[in-house]
Amino acid sequence: MAPIATSDPPPNVQSMKGAEPTPLEAISHGPTLPGLPLFDNLEEKRQWIKEHMAGVFRVFARFGYAEGMSGHISVLDPIQTDAMWMNPLGVHFGMLKASDMILVNYHSGETIGGNNCRPVNAAGVLIHAAIHKARPDVHAICHAHSVHGVSYSTFAKPLEMLNQDVCNIFGVQGVYSQYGGIVFGEEEGANMAQALGPKGKGLILMNHGLLTVGETCDEAGYLFRLMEKSCKIQLEVDAAAANGLKKHIITDEEAAYNFKMASESEILYCEFQPELEYEEFLSGPGFKA
Repeated sequence: MAPIATSDPPPNVQSMKGAEPTPLEAISHGPTLPGLPLFDNLEEKRQWIKEHMAGVFRVFARFGYAEGMSGHISVLDPIQTDAMWMNPLGVHFGMLKASDMILVNYHSGETIGGNNCRPVNAAGVLIHAAIHKARPDVHAICHAHSVHGVSYSTFAKPLEMLNQDVCNIFGVQGVYSQYGGIVFGEEEGANMAQALGPKGKGLILMNHGLLTVGETCDEAGYLFRLMEKSCKIQLEVDAAAANGLKKHIITDEEAAYNFKMASESEILYCEFQPELEYEEFLSGPGFKA
């Protein structure tokens, strides 16, 4: 969770001066909503990253995204910059804590820190390592076998811009239209990274599920939740359209404007904070331990 502010939020200065506001300023009437926190040292940032990872997993559990031993999140470490934190294999999303996370070198695959009592999902290491190596801008990756994401993935086609929310992935969603079974080779991970592309934020994996990326696990977690919900909406709308109802799709121009105003990394981080705060309200702060 973000540190609690000790002073009043800054005024919306740019807006007052007449300059074009940032997306976070544009959505804030009055004081600007606090964004990403700053840290005095990297150890503090590392702990914050692991706490947020655990929090995202708890949220995923609440929405029913856990499926046996499948599903993984990775976040780059701020100290060992060639390493990523990942979740242990075989622990339910709803039980994960910050101290459970495992540090893996994404070049060698070697476990170099964190919890040493459990292994990491081998397929997850290959997928996440390939994407982190191909996309240095990607600090976090989420993948799970959620019901509607898996269902919609069978069509191997992108989501339509059916509503305002899904415009957050306008122009940055990809489709990986191959299926080679459970990932146990580096080539499959590299193919997924290629399908995601240089700017992609969301990927539909045919017959497999969804994968999202971001500058924080909060952003990637929000986008995963958004894509899962959007897959459900798409399936329901297509079913209604098959019975003769006309669907109205947002134009590219309107979708591009929505994307510009609502898809910046800091604002997507903020979009996920209500879910994290609600999770702590429900279950307490134990996941931070």
